[in-house]
Amino acid sequence: MTDQQTRDPQLTVEVLSEALPYIQRFSGKTVVVKYGGNAMTEDTLIDSFARDIVLLKEVGINPVVVHGGGPQIGDLLAKLKIESRFVNGMRVTDAETMDVVEMVLGGLVNKGIVNLINQAGGKAIGLTGKDGSQIRARQLKVHHQTPEMTVPEIIDIGHVGEVEHVSTDLIEMLAERDFIPVIAPIGVDHAGHSYNINADLVAGKVAEALCAEKLMLLTNVAGLMNAEGDVVTGLSTQQVDALIADGTIHGGMLPKIRCALEAVKGGVASAHIIDGRVPHATLLEIFTNAGVGTQITKTASASE
Repeated sequence: MTDQQTRDPQLTVEVLSEALPYIQRFSGKTVVVKYGGNAMTEDTLIDSFARDIVLLKEVGINPVVVHGGGPQIGDLLAKLKIESRFVNGMRVTDAETMDVVEMVLGGLVNKGIVNLINQAGGKAIGLTGKDGSQIRARQLKVHHQTPEMTVPEIIDIGHVGEVEHVSTDLIEMLAERDFIPVIAPIGVDHAGHSYNINADLVAGKVAEALCAEKLMLLTNVAGLMNAEGDVVTGLSTQQVDALIADGTIHGGMLPKIRCALEAVKGGVASAHIIDGRVPHATLLEIFTNAGVGTQITKTASASE
């Protein structure tokens, strides 16, 4: 797109006109956005994300943001000379590391996102899953088995959790009062212990609990790709199950796809794996015919 096209008033009107039916369709609905990856570290993408979230709220959609912060946690641990260890891609989180996780996710990262949204004209409120006990967690059990083992080994990776229950009272109250909830993925168990939880999983469970219209997972890839390297979209849950079973979906994309799949099966109308490296990716996926990622619904469709 040329600079002249960018400044063309007619083009602007056409874009707004294309967005109108989507604005009408989704007004009053909830959209849960998991924010992380490049969109969280590059200045232009950070600014565009904040503006996107504010625009969603202004046109009557209720955005709920769930964010990650793994690189920021790793950076602070390194500065404090605390070793980072991983098992099956998950950070081993002892009590000392959990203190750092809470400082980074619940403090530095969360409040930074809140400030960005507020500076863009929104009204954001930062939360962790511990506030109002809205995210009940339990310790995640990691099973490891080699061909030589008759039974799997259970590995204790400390304060790493999974979602047991999501209470939506606080989130819904904030949304009704025109606030934008920004949630750090920290849960709490019945004994008051804190747990670090994968942000994708938290976003999915929050979307399920809110019966959200959309779950949007911002990633560092263009979406789910086929063998030819083209982004695949308009998939049904059955089609995704088949792609997992035959090995087409594998590796690092598999956990995100499983998260999206479970959310749709749990009542979310659609889940989207979108490219967070694209400026205004959230708006492009919601308000344009083409979109910028992979959409999963209960039944297959070519587009929204």
